[in-house]
Amino acid sequence: MSENTILTSHKQQLHERIVETAMKAFAAHGIRAVKMDDIARRLGISKRTLYELYETKEAVLHEGIIHYHSIREQHIMQLLHEGKSVIEIVMESYRQRLDELRGISPLFYDDLKKYPLVLKALEEMKEASRQQFADFLQRGIHEGYFRGDLDYDIVPLMFDAIGHYIMSRELYRQYDLEEIFKSLVFTSLRGICTEKGTKALDNGL
Repeated sequence: MSENTILTSHKQQLHERIVETAMKAFAAHGIRAVKMDDIARRLGISKRTLYELYETKEAVLHEGIIHYHSIREQHIMQLLHEGKSVIEIVMESYRQRLDELRGISPLFYDDLKKYPLVLKALEEMKEASRQQFADFLQRGIHEGYFRGDLDYDIVPLMFDAIGHYIMSRELYRQYDLEEIFKSLVFTSLRGICTEKGTKALDNGL
């Protein structure tokens, strides 16, 4: 292995450590409360080294958001590749997301609004996921779990509208995040399920 390869590998590992450490701190304490000094200290590296890799805290947050979104996407693609039913995928994704939510402070969502680069990335990821979601809904119809008599151009927009309402009204400050997510997923999803889908969903709970 060449010296350049070793240096590149070390740098990549450091990037990953920074992102993982920073995202855990952001989730637990809120983004604004965590300084670049805090991240460097948690990692045992100099602030100079940190700034050589990331010019700003928003750059760290931006990469973290993209990284964890990619992990979720890969997980779903793996489940699809394994031939899981849409209900099985919903339940596994739901449990994974619940595990994530348990470690996130409402302050994290409050602070997200102050980072335009990150908000833009989130919107772009949402747009990119729309076709995947549309394909997922069609697969559910084919498997007999989702109703075939609905306009599935409208359904994703309704899901988006509910999510936007939750964030804009800051419901995560009034209610438990897990309860919000459970209500969002299962109240909305049951509305598009067939009888077969509803039974499968109830059995998965």
